[in-house]
Amino acid sequence: MPTTIWVDEHDRVVRPPAIAPGDDKFIDFVGFSAEPHHQALREWVRDGTLPMADDEVQARRSVPDSRLQLARAERRLAMHLLRSGQADLGYAHLEEALALAPDDWTIHRGSLPVRGKDPFGQDFFDFYERWQAAGRPGYEP
Repeated sequence: MPTTIWVDEHDRVVRPPAIAPGDDKFIDFVGFSAEPHHQALREWVRDGTLPMADDEVQARRSVPDSRLQLARAERRLAMHLLRSGQADLGYAHLEEALALAPDDWTIHRGSLPVRGKDPFGQDFFDFYERWQAAGRPGYEP
């Protein structure tokens, strides 16, 4: 899902990662309108109005737990190995990443094509339903 993070000209995060669709084409899918994001962005650009206070930004930023960090490292290693022609090792590390973080959007959906699956097919929709039922881990509305 389209995710944005706002960083000002001083490299300060002024809005932590959040789903921010470009338009309302997929409103039924994401569950909310893009307009509040667009309005906040216009106010920031035009008036310098920050979308949230520094303490709220800090409260919403979190370091992934060690399991998710390991899953992301496994995914990166898997992709490197696959690009290097070491498919058996690459797929083994990818399976480990998926086992460690079964609800991680990037690891799961991002790996569908590598696993020979349609990123817009039934495997994706099965994942999406499971992810929704789990409370949309990793994304706050």
